[in-house]
Amino acid sequence: MPISEEIAGAFVNSQNEMASHFGAQRSLSTEQNFTTGDILWAVGIWSVILTLSPVIVFYMLMVA
Repeated sequence: MPISEEIAGAFVNSQNEMASHFGAQRSLSTEQNFTTGDILWAVGIWSVILTLSPVIVFYMLMVA
């Protein structure tokens, strides 16, 4: 079921209003850069995944 243009436009408009309300309105450009916070977040998530994956595999082997 496709979203009508009116609903989609209202959603985008409300998002823009909230962003401008909180001072988070970004300039509309085609260039998107990763910030240091984005990179640290990704490294943190991957370190958790890679640290816990052997534990999960070992647990599955013990239970199965």
